[in-house]
Amino acid sequence: MYAPISYLTDMDGVLIKEGEIIPGADVFLKTLQDNNVPFMVLTNNSIHTPRDLSARLKATGLDVSEEHIWTSATATASFLKDQAAGASAYVVGESGLTTGMHAAGFILTDTKPDFVVMGETRTYSFEAITKAINLILGGARFICTNPDVTGPAPQGVLPATGSVAALVTAATGQEPYYVGKPNPVMMRSAMNKISAHSKRTVMIGDRMDTDVKSGLEAGMRTVLVRSGISDDAEINRYPFRPTAVMNSIADLIEKWDDPFGDGSFTAPPEKA
Repeated sequence: MYAPISYLTDMDGVLIKEGEIIPGADVFLKTLQDNNVPFMVLTNNSIHTPRDLSARLKATGLDVSEEHIWTSATATASFLKDQAAGASAYVVGESGLTTGMHAAGFILTDTKPDFVVMGETRTYSFEAITKAINLILGGARFICTNPDVTGPAPQGVLPATGSVAALVTAATGQEPYYVGKPNPVMMRSAMNKISAHSKRTVMIGDRMDTDVKSGLEAGMRTVLVRSGISDDAEINRYPFRPTAVMNSIADLIEKWDDPFGDGSFTAPPEKA
């Protein structure tokens, strides 16, 4: 079957929630795989490598190879490689970010780096933050993987990249450039990985402020699912709308090749 369509999908709230598979996610992903539909699973979490996340998803019952996972860390490394291949960076983050930066050919150093790159971590140290501040004051450019200010934790929330970046900004006067959602740069780099075009790609997410916003700004049509954090009241808070609102990814299983019911994705690109 000819399938002139590609999908980007958020992970948490769309495929899994609180470590459990969301009903229908496994069938939807298998449908895409069986029909050779290009897709990429996205996450703003920069802690884990795509390989680690692939293993975690497999433990829940989702078979997603690491080649189909795009994190804010891999997006950041890809962005910086395009900007300044072979440059050096001081990295504040965990294996997802350091591995991605190494793979992109960066030299990781705390001696006159070209960039300070900050990502998610559960072990922020005052020493590392102080070093980052002084390197930025010394001329290093400031990049962050994602702007999320908090993340979920058993005891409530944890400060995330955006919160720590705000501390660094207060000390240096330098605002970081955020690569992850809602920056459409992350969407476009994910599409480049699967040779997709925005006009024929659908973004599936559960958040208006990141998934839908970045999808719209990247020129894609968007599906907002209610299986994560957004309900109708949340959707109505925003001045923009997703292309479609569905209860969950299960609603897309039977209409993967025509998600909006208008035939727009069923013809070859030159005839659409």
